[in-house]
Amino acid sequence: MTLTPTNPPPLPPWRRAQRDHFPGVPAWGLATRRASPEPFEISRLESVDKAWAYGGADGTGVRVCVLDTGVQADHPHVGGLEASYQVVADGAGALSVAECEPHDPAGHGTACASVIRQVAPGASISSLRVLTDGKNGSGDALLTGLRWAIEAGFDVINMSLSTTKSDFRHTLQELADRAYFRRCLLVAAAHNMPVLSFPWTFSSVVSVASHDQTDPMTYFYNPSPPAEFHARGVKVPVAWTGGKVVRSTGNSFAAPHIAGICALILSKHPWLTPFQLKTVLYLAADNTADTIAQNGEPDVH
Repeated sequence: MTLTPTNPPPLPPWRRAQRDHFPGVPAWGLATRRASPEPFEISRLESVDKAWAYGGADGTGVRVCVLDTGVQADHPHVGGLEASYQVVADGAGALSVAECEPHDPAGHGTACASVIRQVAPGASISSLRVLTDGKNGSGDALLTGLRWAIEAGFDVINMSLSTTKSDFRHTLQELADRAYFRRCLLVAAAHNMPVLSFPWTFSSVVSVASHDQTDPMTYFYNPSPPAEFHARGVKVPVAWTGGKVVRSTGNSFAAPHIAGICALILSKHPWLTPFQLKTVLYLAADNTADTIAQNGEPDVH
């Protein structure tokens, strides 16, 4: 039983709409859910493989945000951007997000965008600059940028960055949960060092570490989280500043491989929630799919 106060606070607009549309029905029940545009039915685990997940898709219709150092839009391996933004401060120090020239002084964001473009050439990519030189940036700028990107309705947000500062953990967790329930998928790179950092350690994000194979479409499920998946991240050819292409290593470059694969999956199955999309990623992973093909059941060891 829920006790209702005599003078309850006003309901937010979305809750008022739910109440008015479903009078007398408890919130969050089956009767109040929004119907998916398509059913998500898998009769057998074997039904989900890479062909089912993204065969024939190129990412068209999916909006991806690269939360990073900016992106050099005219690099041939990036192939243009939908838009470019940055976190800015006014005279009083208040932070907001504004449009800016598609510039990357560090190269890191350009590298991540080029990986996404390679994997999902049809995806719409936007840049949101929250870092300065590829290493530094304030936690407040990160929170401001992430909050804005979630509210802007991007389908996938690539975060090849993290913070070790526990002061930001609570707010980052809230934003990650908000994204999860708004069907905005956060793909976050694990820290390159064995330290505790955020948001990749949150269960509501797709967390990614590296493997050393060369196929950009090969990825593995990791049954020992917090890193949930392993993707290509060693000696990866990536776009860099000045129109260059370099080979670079790090979990930063594994995450956009998974972000691109997620864009492919959403391009083919746009009704998937983050929970469902994680399930598809798991079932289509190379090590899981191989085990299902051989034994008829996933490897859970």
